[in-house]
Amino acid sequence: MTTISSRDFTDSIADSLQYISYTHPTDFIRAMAQAYEREQNQAAKDAMAQILINSRMAAMGQRPICQDTGIVTVFLKIGMNCRFDGQQSIQELVDAGVRKAYLNKENPLRASVVADPAGDRINTGDNTPAVIYTELVTGDTVDIRIAAKGGGSENKSHFTTLNPNDSIVDWVVETLPKMGAGWCPPGILGIGIGGTVDKAMILAKESLMEPVNIQELLEQGAQNRVEELRLEIYRQVNDLGIGAQGLGGLTTALDVKILDCPTHAASLPVAMIPNCAATRHIHFTLTGSGPAHFQPPKLEDWPAVEWEVGDNVRRVQLDTISREETASWLPGETLLLNGTILTGRDAAHKRIQSLLESGEPLPDGVDFRGKFIYYVGPVDPVKGEAVGPAGPTTSTRMDKYTDMMLEKTGIVGMIGKSERGDQTIQSIRHHGAVYLMAVGGAAYLVSKAIKKARVVAFADLGMEAIYEFEVEDMPVTVAVDSRGESVHKTGPALWKQKIRDYRDRG
Repeated sequence: MTTISSRDFTDSIADSLQYISYTHPTDFIRAMAQAYEREQNQAAKDAMAQILINSRMAAMGQRPICQDTGIVTVFLKIGMNCRFDGQQSIQELVDAGVRKAYLNKENPLRASVVADPAGDRINTGDNTPAVIYTELVTGDTVDIRIAAKGGGSENKSHFTTLNPNDSIVDWVVETLPKMGAGWCPPGILGIGIGGTVDKAMILAKESLMEPVNIQELLEQGAQNRVEELRLEIYRQVNDLGIGAQGLGGLTTALDVKILDCPTHAASLPVAMIPNCAATRHIHFTLTGSGPAHFQPPKLEDWPAVEWEVGDNVRRVQLDTISREETASWLPGETLLLNGTILTGRDAAHKRIQSLLESGEPLPDGVDFRGKFIYYVGPVDPVKGEAVGPAGPTTSTRMDKYTDMMLEKTGIVGMIGKSERGDQTIQSIRHHGAVYLMAVGGAAYLVSKAIKKARVVAFADLGMEAIYEFEVEDMPVTVAVDSRGESVHKTGPALWKQKIRDYRDRG
């Protein structure tokens, strides 16, 4: 009988979550680097360069890769010859580890979990509780696979029950473009097939823990139907031309992972869950001999990628910006922002809406006139930082508030990640506004452009409070111009045709 120390278990959970907050798996780094080398669309290549540079910076600085440090998911396989000392439940032990990791003073992680999800949605303050799947197995060790899953990719999960003879490939290829770019491609697609509705979703999530090895599979060839499906889906998904950050390009998926399970003869449950460019997971085993230890990353684990803005980049002074100036910006153009921006996410927008509808003024210090709003919920700062990692959140969640913000607050534009909906694009065009895109998955890199930060309203919302940022050369791309042209529509369409033409030429 093996005795697992509760303290060793909890410390291992905490240490692993700290480790994956700033360290990409090396197989993911290699896959992203290979995609970067292959890429022919310069905008997509620049986005991947920022992701790789951010990854290296985060690991060396031991600060989060992404400001969304995720909701914790744990897969436990507990040997039946194991016992835990103490009287705490598995949920209590895991949550103690999560709490310790997310409240770490040296590297605090963003608390993103809210209780009462259908009601007041109050932040739990320490990112607990974790989501845990436990299995009792033969043996005398505890096998732990742990992940921190960001909301942008989690929200793009899909499930369907196909007829037994329907094509899984066709469903994936039809569904993926509807997911937009909020999951921060290029990333990994996890697919679960069979079982029941809930089992298929768990299989999809679990498959994302598998090694990235699609290039090896392409070389050796498929040995079974699951491997055939992986290759079929990988090829057809990348033929869509969606590309990095949805800008168009050769690589949308770095790998496709599949786990399957026997199912009812009348059913074909299929689930798809993407992992984003901030892929965070790790696998370790406890034997009763002490806590787990994690090997520090080495600088040579990252490719020697550099990213420099081109000669045609505009430096923009936001504090004196005019609509005449923003009207001259072109879709796909790179800008370097300087000056003052305000932030706001879902909860802040909801409060602003309530104040405007009731005829009340906005809080002191919140004046959006002539300003840009940045959709972000940053990590708390440490060691002299103005702010912690502060990458963009998915902009489509703010679509329902955009017309109100443009009409009633006087903002001239927005900054976020991924595409905007058709009605929002129409509103942007109608008001002569613009939408700018920062790279999702490059949060630590982006934060270095933020020189000052202060909370100006709704401090009780934590990371969803309204901040004022002073930025210096913050890199963004014009994603929707004042005439309503969206690079998330034109880019993928162009590259889908280019890929098709290339295939036709053989």
